[in-house]
Amino acid sequence: MLNNFLFFNLGGGEIILVVFIVLLLFGSKKIPELARAMGKGINEFKRATSEIQREIQTSAGGNPVDEVKKEIQDIKRKTIDPVTDVIKKDISGEIEKAAQSPVVRDKFSPPPSSPS
Repeated sequence: MLNNFLFFNLGGGEIILVVFIVLLLFGSKKIPELARAMGKGINEFKRATSEIQREIQTSAGGNPVDEVKKEIQDIKRKTIDPVTDVIKKDISGEIEKAAQSPVVRDKFSPPPSSPS
């Protein structure tokens, strides 16, 4: 499929014929210069394309990935953080209650010192 795309459905003999005609038209000394010019043109086109993409991104307000990250953080702040705060308060309250219970207090309190 890639070969069909690159050579526009040309066969091997047709490609050789095209190369031969180009060689006759431009000569062997001119072909490298043409290839260099074509390479420079392609590089310039790529550079211009990337510059246009950068301009579009900056005019649209920056990087779209950063915008998505900011939206996710806002949603987390509005929904998840309040729930975790409530859970933390409940857990700390339960820990306080457990620490005040006589079973825990007796088990974890230091042993009384014996008079010597």
